Amino acid sequence: MDVDIRDLELLEALGSHGTLTAAARHLYVSQPALSQRLLRLEDRLGLPLFDRRGRNLVPNDAGRRMLQAAGSALGELRSARMDLLELGAGRTRPVRIASQCAASYEWMPLVLSRFRQRMPDAEVRIETVRDDEMIDALLEDRLDVAMIAKLDRRMDRVRLERLFDDEMRAVVAAHHPWARRDHVTVADFDDVHLVLPDSYDQQRIPAPPLPVPEGARYGRLTTVATGFDVIIELVAAGDSVTVMPAWVAERTRERDDVTAVRVGAVPERRTWYCATRHDETSTPVETFVELVIEQMGRR
Repeated sequence: MDVDIRDLELLEALGSHGTLTAAARHLYVSQPALSQRLLRLEDRLGLPLFDRRGRNLVPNDAGRRMLQAAGSALGELRSARMDLLELGAGRTRPVRIASQCAASYEWMPLVLSRFRQRMPDAEVRIETVRDDEMIDALLEDRLDVAMIAKLDRRMDRVRLERLFDDEMRAVVAAHHPWARRDHVTVADFDDVHLVLPDSYDQQRIPAPPLPVPEGARYGRLTTVATGFDVIIELVAAGDSVTVMPAWVAERTRERDDVTAVRVGAVPERRTWYCATRHDETSTPVETFVELVIEQMGRR
């Protein structure tokens, strides 16, 4: 495939900004020049990547696949460059982590604080990795620690430490109709206004799965760049709904303005694991995993 780094950066900019004008501004090139680059790329690939809707460029199936590839390739190149800079400066390579659930990072501040006490010269870096690429990223040394709940056939190729079991809870205001329910079902999500962290933004490529029952037809989705504490306050003040792991929803127990409700008559339980490579010997990685097990194993 005749694609270079400049092509990947072009695709990334168009996927992020949506128009040639905005992408050109981001890349510090003229709009006509960027338009010609896109046309040449599509010509080399043999098919269009975007549907033109006025001034907006919307990725089609081929475009979405190329955006996914561009994001993975550029992310890995940037990660490698950071690693080389750190190695060149004589610093230890950071512990690279990722999770299949954004809510998992709620434990991060305490673990990081204890990690800094134990290893003041080591760093931790959160990587962006697709859920279905976690194991590949571990095996290819693009990741050191993965928090996973979705297991696949390759799990025998990594080391797994069981952490805890959880399930999802819907959190609503005390005046919401769901507040008096024992549980909610997929049909109850029809036409609701969902409020979730921006890690669930459906404009991402690929779109992340939402923490709602399969087949749910929600009416509106708002994603906000904040943690669940602020989202709970937004829910308490209106008629919207949020969904979060039960262990995160525990913080609502002492409040009288919000309520956590089970999702499903028999909630689907997930078992979380901390995954590393079998041959992992790095002291910072081993220390970080030990602290995660101590913290998360208490759930």
